[in-house]
Amino acid sequence: MIRLTLSQRLSVVFCALLLVCCAALVMIQMRSTAVHEQETVQRLSRGLAEHIARSGELMDARGMRGGEVRALFGKLMAVNPSVEVYLLDDQGRILGHDAPDGHLKRSRVDLAPVRALLRDEPLPILGDDPRSTTGRKVFNAAPLWVQGRQAGYIYVVLVGEQREALAANIAANATLRTTLWSLAIVALVGLLAGVVAFRWVTRPLRQLTRRIQAFDVDGAAPGTVPPPTPLRPGERDELAILQHSFGHMAQRLGEQWQQLRQQDLQRRELVANISHDLRTPLSSLHGYLETLALKDATLGADERQRYLGIALAQSRKVGALAQALFELARLEHGGVTLDRQAFSLPDLLQDVFQKFELSAQARRQTLTADIPPGLPTVVGDLGLIERVLTNLLDNAIRHTPEGGRIEVVLRAEDGEVQVSIADSGPGIPIERRATLFTTPPALGSARPDSGGLGLLIVHRILQLHQRDIHLLDSREGALFAFTLPAAPAR
Repeated sequence: MIRLTLSQRLSVVFCALLLVCCAALVMIQMRSTAVHEQETVQRLSRGLAEHIARSGELMDARGMRGGEVRALFGKLMAVNPSVEVYLLDDQGRILGHDAPDGHLKRSRVDLAPVRALLRDEPLPILGDDPRSTTGRKVFNAAPLWVQGRQAGYIYVVLVGEQREALAANIAANATLRTTLWSLAIVALVGLLAGVVAFRWVTRPLRQLTRRIQAFDVDGAAPGTVPPPTPLRPGERDELAILQHSFGHMAQRLGEQWQQLRQQDLQRRELVANISHDLRTPLSSLHGYLETLALKDATLGADERQRYLGIALAQSRKVGALAQALFELARLEHGGVTLDRQAFSLPDLLQDVFQKFELSAQARRQTLTADIPPGLPTVVGDLGLIERVLTNLLDNAIRHTPEGGRIEVVLRAEDGEVQVSIADSGPGIPIERRATLFTTPPALGSARPDSGGLGLLIVHRILQLHQRDIHLLDSREGALFAFTLPAAPAR
């Protein structure tokens, strides 16, 4: 089966419609020409029947004079073979004619068209053809008077059998040739015009088709997809709107595809890094437990206790990492529903400080909070915000050297409360900042736990609150900040 393009299908349909219209036009033209010719013939022969009626006595008081009628009608038809003359009585019955034997098909003629002609109604007027059972032709008629009394009518068919046969024979070839040539010329010109018009009309559609065929979502890196064609104000062209919509869709698909690829890469790196982070404590845990199992008889109580302490510390690290992974998975896959409530952020911060007070003292670190009076309450999930503060403070304490300081600052501004956590540690490397909240540190990093899963969890929790965590510029160490909405005043 031949499959045509849209332009070709439109061209075929256009040509078919064009041929139908041409055929209808030819028929209308031929019909109009025939009617015009009938009217012309009828007007030119308007006085013919009356002249015949006056030319001789065709009837007398005793009736029709048969011999004279046939002789007169024969002479008239010999002089003008295109006409046929008939003598009718006042009821329309045919009394006299000069038709060959067997050619007369009617015995009477309907007089209604005759009376319409005599009333000068608009031409052409068609009357019965006595040489056809159903045919109607243009005619001329005049009343025939005998001794002051109307005895009948002279009825002249203006397009007789001979003329009709000759005209049909001549017109058949001429009309056929004219029609065929007209159709061929019109179809050719129409086809060329249609092809040009359709190519012009469908040019935007072909451009869009090429863009769709050339679009490769795998290669649609940011900046490689051309921007959508701008629409003019009030644009109503469906193809222009379609091109614009496809441009937006292609751009959006490219961006989403790149995001998916980036997320997939981040997941791969996360799995690799977690595997590395798990392997180290598990290997240490396995080694010390194996030592205890093999050398239990030779180890002293102090050594056994030290090995057990190391093993417990490594198991706690594995447990913490597993808990962080579980928590991150719940956050990533929508397993957490926010329980929003109004709470006091200074009170929550005080509770979190108590968790890290001993750790900070052990490292001789200064843990301070700058909380202005009259700070409004905030709205959020109390448990999750506590997790955010815990992760950020834990991260700050672990990366701040002994004798350093960690400061938390709360500030109220524009219906929000900003939380800033600063430390005096070495800070975040520049190359790590772009992916600090989306990707765990790479394998082999000098600080494999720099940021780690804790910052990923913080980022996701604040996203659920429709907030962001930011790493701000600082003269020393790292400075993290985020905001929470203040509760409406009562």
